Amino acid sequence: MRQRWVMAAVALVALAPVVARAAEPMVVVAAENFYGDVAAQIGGPQVTVTSILSNPDQDPHLFETSPSVARAVADARLVIYNGLGYDPWIEKLLRAAPNAQRKTIAVAELVHRKSGDNPHIWYDPATMPALATALADAFGGADPAHRAAYQRRLAQFRQSLLPIAAKIAALRQRVAGTPVTATEPIFFYMLSALGMQIRNQRFQLAVMNNTEPGASEVAAFEDDLKTRRVRLLVFNRQASDPAAQRMAALAKASQIPVVSVTETEPPGENYQAWMLGELDAIDRALPR
Repeated sequence: MRQRWVMAAVALVALAPVVARAAEPMVVVAAENFYGDVAAQIGGPQVTVTSILSNPDQDPHLFETSPSVARAVADARLVIYNGLGYDPWIEKLLRAAPNAQRKTIAVAELVHRKSGDNPHIWYDPATMPALATALADAFGGADPAHRAAYQRRLAQFRQSLLPIAAKIAALRQRVAGTPVTATEPIFFYMLSALGMQIRNQRFQLAVMNNTEPGASEVAAFEDDLKTRRVRLLVFNRQASDPAAQRMAALAKASQIPVVSVTETEPPGENYQAWMLGELDAIDRALPR
């Protein structure tokens, strides 16, 4: 009897490392923290997520990689990135460290965006539901034992997006057709979802591409503000050049409301709270 007990104990000890390895969370790297947030919401305790772009004071367009970022990407089982030229640095890291076991999700491909499209697709209400579904499928395929848990969290996530959809629908009824402008096209997809008339898009593209807006674009923008042809200015407070700052100052001088938005999910908030907060800011800025 004692011999059988000892043999069983030895067998359990031998199996312990295997069990421990099986319980280790899946390593996920997200280029942007809003994608990492969704991955964490769907993956739960079965995943560990590292988000590279998470500093609200950093211009994402000026980001430079480091050896620690390269190692994180090389070791990941799943890498999520935006695509559309927004985060080309992560595509270079993926090519530099090929791994047959690693899966990637280019979010732009999920929503059928192509080269040349506006890259700020996380502001498109259709993007995060598509990503959440892809994540649940990817996690369930890699970890079938917890497939039901991933699907349950997916259903919870979809439910949590309903207040955003309701806010967009209600706000659209009130503001559709309202002329607005922006210093960059970061909020383009959300403004479009609200049915608003977006002006000065050539100026916005120039600022986004770090080029000087043409004299005619600047004059048209200034005229819209001085004559109050637009009812609202959306300002990217995370990445702004002197031309954009000048327009924000002119808007305030013309008593046109300015709503600030960001390219990074704010610290301490999840995606849902971030979107609702910015929609609430639009709602407050436009008088009823």
